[in-house]
Amino acid sequence: MLGPLLHEAYAAMQHNRRRTTLTMLGMAWGIATVVLLLAYGNGFGRACANIFANFGTRLMIMVPGRSSMQAGGQKAGTPVRFTLEDIDTLTTNIPQISQITPEADKQANVQYETRTFNFNVTGNYPNVFSIRALKLGLGRFYNAEDEIQHARVAVIGSEAKEKLFSGRSALGERIRINGLSVEVIGVLLPKMQAGDDNINRVVYIPFTTMSDIKDTHYLDSIWFNYETPAYESLEQSVRGVMAIEHKFNPSDRRAMMVFNLMEQVHMFELITLGLTILLGFIGTLTLGIGGVGLMNIMLVAVTQRTREIGVEKALGARRKHILFQFLAESLAITFAGGVLGIILAYAVSLSVGRVTLYSAMAKNAEGGDVRLIIAPTTLIVATLILGAVGLISGMVPAIRASRLDPIEALRYE
Repeated sequence: MLGPLLHEAYAAMQHNRRRTTLTMLGMAWGIATVVLLLAYGNGFGRACANIFANFGTRLMIMVPGRSSMQAGGQKAGTPVRFTLEDIDTLTTNIPQISQITPEADKQANVQYETRTFNFNVTGNYPNVFSIRALKLGLGRFYNAEDEIQHARVAVIGSEAKEKLFSGRSALGERIRINGLSVEVIGVLLPKMQAGDDNINRVVYIPFTTMSDIKDTHYLDSIWFNYETPAYESLEQSVRGVMAIEHKFNPSDRRAMMVFNLMEQVHMFELITLGLTILLGFIGTLTLGIGGVGLMNIMLVAVTQRTREIGVEKALGARRKHILFQFLAESLAITFAGGVLGIILAYAVSLSVGRVTLYSAMAKNAEGGDVRLIIAPTTLIVATLILGAVGLISGMVPAIRASRLDPIEALRYE
């Protein structure tokens, strides 16, 4: 049954090559539009993921503030100050924390030979390397032994290296931080840097060494990453533990500011989903225009072949035979157009390459640009949409052909 249907469909397509070709091109353009728009949605989502991965996604930053509510016997306006004891308290009471580090910052004069610049110098535990998703370009990062031995070593950002050393090698050289001589043991790879952000000019030193530059009894911030997906309840737990320790109201956002990157990640995931649905809808409408063209062409074919249909019915063909005959022809044109459209979509995605997005606003941000990613799920969704459009577009002419009266069809001129 299937073989003769396909043979008849192919013969009908061959008989009207120009009309068939134009109809196929319309369907090809429609399916290519669907695939490319969905690919752009996927690429936008991947770009957003890369942007957040640059800073670390499951990451929380705690910054002390000043209370705005009276609680625990403390009046409003009392400053909250973090110490190393808070690191132990959080580690003990919140098992979801994977890695945690204190941070002490200072804007300091960093000097090499006759060159002097004002850079942000930060003291952290060695695990800040993974917490802040840093990547080494040269050398090594300081380790637990450096931390214990109070080693005077430093790892510098890519821009800090260029400004201090230009094209020279920085490894093994000694720089002075507010007069303190330290050895450069590593240079970081560039990170995405937007606007006036000086993330690539940071100088990292062990937390114990930072005490030679400033008093580190009170911390500027606490950074930690975690594994649990329940980031909202984790933040509440962190606020609860710290509120007891420092006697402030857990709902007091000014007493302790918590920057939770997963909130932004979740927001952009919703934006990406909405964008993908919108683009898919627009692509479906475009494909629907091709489907309307297919329907019109098939209705014309039914009119032109009315006598042929009458002869077939006179020779014993039933309604379902006529219906499947025209439906098979419609689906054959749809399938051929779909294959051509997918090939066109791949050609466009490969030729376009990277579409500028975040790199227009930030340095070293090529990973935040959009690449047209044609994923298997994109092809499956596009194929389902194509099949639905082809079926609907072909069903109307097929039903009309199957319902023709054989006597009236034979009389048709």
